[in-house]
Amino acid sequence: MSLEPPIYYSKSEIIETDTGNKVSRRATIAGPQNIILGGKTIISSSAIIRGDLRRSGPGHAVVISLGRYCLVGDPPYKTYRGAFNYYPMKVGDHVHIGKDTVVEAATIGNHVDIGKGCGKFVIIKDCAKIADNTVVPANTVVPALALFAESPAQFVEDLPESTQELVESHTKQYYMRFQPLDPARGRQT
Repeated sequence: MSLEPPIYYSKSEIIETDTGNKVSRRATIAGPQNIILGGKTIISSSAIIRGDLRRSGPGHAVVISLGRYCLVGDPPYKTYRGAFNYYPMKVGDHVHIGKDTVVEAATIGNHVDIGKGCGKFVIIKDCAKIADNTVVPANTVVPALALFAESPAQFVEDLPESTQELVESHTKQYYMRFQPLDPARGRQT
């Protein structure tokens, strides 16, 4: 049971899917046909998700795949042999991406907590944490159970083995606290 107060939202401002995803109508989502939400993911009003930035070519392509219990805020790209290419972005389960964060990572593992600022084409392994106001340089691999901070980002310390449980608990509690506001009564429904 969380001791933190509920986070209320207006039902008219959020679209809730059959799998429990809660997406703000004010979020900027381009190329939704190229985005997969894993369930019980919250996308806030200030989020910008660019599913339209994909490699050229025929057929359907998944550009961004978000896992379960993700709390969100452009897919990564590289120039290869003079050609500009976008690469798919995979975000694992129980990932919290902080406010005003621009994520241009190639892969983000499970149970990851990201503060503000993440570099281009970054791989963040399971149970890692990126502190607020940290800029992770391009092509960095953040190892599992590691805390990175500063600008440019650098290793600070190893995280405890319980990080998976702590992040999972945090994301589930946040999801449970995110409740609709009953406009007639001015409180939760």
